[in-house]
Amino acid sequence: MRRAMIMNKKHGAWSKNEKIFLGLLAPILVLFFCFNTLPLIKGFYYGLTNFRGYGSYDFVGLRNFAEIFQDSRVGHSYLFTFKYALVMTIVVNLLSLILALGLNSKIRGKNALRGIYFVPNILGGLVVGYIFSFIFTYILPTIGEVTGIGFLKTSLLGSTKWAWIAIVIVGAWQGIAMNTIIYISGLQTVPEEVYEACMLDGASGWKKFKSITLPLIMPFVTINLVLCMKNALMVFDQIMSLTKGGPSQSTESISYLIYNNGMSGGQFGFQSANAVIFFIVIVIISAVQLTITGKKEEQL
Repeated sequence: MRRAMIMNKKHGAWSKNEKIFLGLLAPILVLFFCFNTLPLIKGFYYGLTNFRGYGSYDFVGLRNFAEIFQDSRVGHSYLFTFKYALVMTIVVNLLSLILALGLNSKIRGKNALRGIYFVPNILGGLVVGYIFSFIFTYILPTIGEVTGIGFLKTSLLGSTKWAWIAIVIVGAWQGIAMNTIIYISGLQTVPEEVYEACMLDGASGWKKFKSITLPLIMPFVTINLVLCMKNALMVFDQIMSLTKGGPSQSTESISYLIYNNGMSGGQFGFQSANAVIFFIVIVIISAVQLTITGKKEEQL
């Protein structure tokens, strides 16, 4: 059979399954190129110009890329985004793992609870953001006035120091859902016999988790860490609906800065260069994460 396939390929003939595979693959590759690769190429091209989003433009070479590293507003947006992504990755994965351990245990109605916890992931980011914006702006300050709780009287969204906490709360509330499902999938791959053997050896709950559960679900931890970090670095919906980068540009993420100044600020070429650099940064961070967690998996 294998020899026949090799002979067919040598004579230019393809089997029926191979033709079906190529027929399905070709449209996917075309769509990927049109909606992923081509925009990246065009973004790099516009990054080499002084295009304002309209009218004529001139070729300026690498000037935009050089000026990005000298722009204090861009630098602040990178620092804010990295801080947000780091906190989000830790908070989301920690809470998701705790929830997954609880929902994977022998409790009543756990399937219904899994469905309830997944609801935030179904809702759109802007919708969730506007709902929480109303809560932070009106409901919580009203509760603070009635109860006399000082820190609730003022909206978090109006504070340059604490507005980012509100964004983390909203992002975590929505991001925990998917991570929890992935962790539950990982926990269900652990054989029950392994836990029974640990119980016979008198292992405590923490020791079972540290020595058995965590090493066996490490591939799922890797997936969640990479996806969570990537999504947090690209934060946009929560900022658009909650703060619009304010107050005083204190919560301006890279994605929001690229969108706001590129589309309406006359900096299309400059922000295109920023987007290319941001893409490279995300690829590097993801590669480093995969390398580190991959080595950790081998050690465990």
